[in-house]
Amino acid sequence: MTHEWTPQRVNALIALWDEGLPTSEIGRRLDITKNAVIGKVHRLGLAKRGSPIKEKPQAEIDEHLVTLAKLRPGMCSWPIGEPDSPDFHFCGEKAVEGKPYCKVHCAKAYIRITKDGRKVAAA
Repeated sequence: MTHEWTPQRVNALIALWDEGLPTSEIGRRLDITKNAVIGKVHRLGLAKRGSPIKEKPQAEIDEHLVTLAKLRPGMCSWPIGEPDSPDFHFCGEKAVEGKPYCKVHCAKAYIRITKDGRKVAAA
């Protein structure tokens, strides 16, 4: 589907662009693709607009949280929270010798199953 860029279509494109409509909406109104709109806008040298994607505001992070950058050998590396969450951190308590976790988290991480099928904390 090819459309000719007549002066009327170019004027319509410029007017819609100046209104701040998204390129996909301009394309729908002019019956062309979003990429055709972007290409023509670029060739016309129209003013660039900021991204419509807003950055998430940075939440204040507690200075005492043990982030990956603060995690050191001998500290419990049990993850707390969701990895993509701004308050994601690690336990940070003293780790059990030879293990990556503290005593509390070792009890959760290491489960031994006895011969009779019972689950017993291994650490």
